Parts: sequence; structure tokens; C-alpha cells
Amino acid sequence: MHRPTLTDMTAKVSPGAARDDGAPAPGPARSTAAAPLLVFTSVVTVQFGQAFGKQLSVSVGASGVVALRLGLAALLLLLVHRPALPRSWSQVRLVLAFGTSIAGMNLIYPAMRDLPLGLAVSLQLLGPVVLALVTSRQLRDLLFAGCAAGGVWLFHSPAGTSYPLGGMLLALAAGASMAAYLLLSRQAGAHTRDGGPLALALAWAAVLTVPTGVAENGRALLEPVTLAAGLAVAVLSAVLPYSLELAALRLVPPRIVAVLQSLEPAAGGAAGLLVLGERLHPAQWLALGCVGVACAGTVAGVRRRGSRREDVNGPSAPPR
Repeated sequence: MHRPTLTDMTAKVSPGAARDDGAPAPGPARSTAAAPLLVFTSVVTVQFGQAFGKQLSVSVGASGVVALRLGLAALLLLLVHRPALPRSWSQVRLVLAFGTSIAGMNLIYPAMRDLPLGLAVSLQLLGPVVLALVTSRQLRDLLFAGCAAGGVWLFHSPAGTSYPLGGMLLALAAGASMAAYLLLSRQAGAHTRDGGPLALALAWAAVLTVPTGVAENGRALLEPVTLAAGLAVAVLSAVLPYSLELAALRLVPPRIVAVLQSLEPAAGGAAGLLVLGERLHPAQWLALGCVGVACAGTVAGVRRRGSRREDVNGPSAPPR
């Protein structure tokens, strides 16, 4: 059996292919140009969801927030998609790896016990930025990834400020999981156009994390107010962003999504300020400008490449 390589994982699923119902899909340029909006919406919802999750962790701890977030998100997506069970060991391995990466990304919640939201998100973003650097074939992508990395560094630590090493290591581990998640999301999206693999992966992530949250918090997780807050966190920081990212990864390679996600420190800083009252230093505002430039440049490149494919190749053939 062919083992997927990095090139296979980053190969595009044709955005111009016909839909299952026989209706024509949007053209390549229009479909590809929609990806930045999907990622931007994902970035905003996940950061405000994480800010509300940090608030909720005061009462149920980081493990309780993760249990509510992943448990409720998995339940919602399983009800919506009602996915079939995997039919081969390769599909089982993909679901398990996908779900494990999602569970690993939730290390951001214990990291936020020691770090401001913006800093935790900046460190987590190093994973996707490294992914963008090592998988890029375009000088433009390398330049904008470097700009994003510079913004992450500026956001990292204003002069004279220090943070616990444990929290920083947890955020970096969440970043490595995010890079794996991007690649595995792309592979899962290539197998199907629905959210079935995502629902199964979230269910596995819940299996890995919910027992710890229940063991540490017990029946406190079942309080109506806590459940309602957990549901809001699950929708904002998991159900919506994961679904939007999966849709975006069908249109553009993981390296493009990775650089677009450099908006996350800016969104995290805004969410931290508005929800948690965490104020930014001047150097961190400069960092927001760096990541904004990186994202704007990437969006422009995506649009140009989408238009070029349409002009040179014409409409894509229906899938065989």
C-alpha cells in the first residue's frame, strides 16, 4: 500500500471538480480566494473561544475546560455528520493520529495558566510557521513565513519580562501538534468532502482527555452553568474553527494556511484584552503589524496563483 509522503499530503484537491450532486462547483480562482476568509473566521472564533475557556478554567481547571471543549464538540459533530466507521487500517491510523494531534493542541490550556493568551498563542504558532518554512516551494512563501516568525518573536517577550519555562514548553508542544494537525487535516480532507473524519478524530481526542478532566473535577462539570459555558467554548474554539480549517485545506496547501494562521497572535491579543483585560506592550503591537503583513502577502499570492491555474489549465475535469 502506498504510504503518503509530504508531497502527497500537500497535493491539492481540485477546487473546480464537480460536486457529488452533479452541480458545478465554483471555479478555481473563486474557490481558492475563499480560503483566506475561512481561515480568518476560524482564527477569530478560536481565539475568543480560548479566552472564554481561560475564564472558565478558574472554576474547573485546564483539564476541565479541555474535557468540556472536546467532549461536547465531539458529541455535536457526531450528531451532525453521523460518520461511518473506518473501513481500513489506514483510515483507522489516520483518525487516531488526527485525534491525537487535536488532543495535543489542547496543551495550550494548561500553558495559559502561566502565560498571557497572546504569548501562548504566539509560541503555539511556531509549529505552523516551521511547517510553512520546510514545505514551501515559493520564495514568496518563505519571505512571508519569515515575516510571521519575526512577529511571533516580537510578541514573545517584551524587554525585562520572563515567564515560567513549563508554560512555554507546553505552548511549544501545542505548536508541534498544530503542525501535525494541519498535515493530517489535509490528508483527511482528501479522503472525503464531509466532516466525518473530523468528528471521529474529535471523538478520539475526547477519549484521550475527558477522563482526566472528570477525575479532577467530578460532578462539577455537570453543573448547568458550567455545561453552558463549556458548550460555548466548544462551539467557538473547536466545532467552528476545525470545520472551517478543514474546508480551507481542501482549497490551498497547509503552508498557506500555516502563514495565514499567523493572525492568531493578533486575534489572541485582542481577545485577551477584550475578554481577560490582558494589555499589550508596544513591541507586541509592532508584532501584530508583522503578522498582518505576512497574512496580506499570502492572501495576494493565493489569489494570483488561483487565477493563473484557471488561465493556464482551464476548468478541472470531474473526479474519476
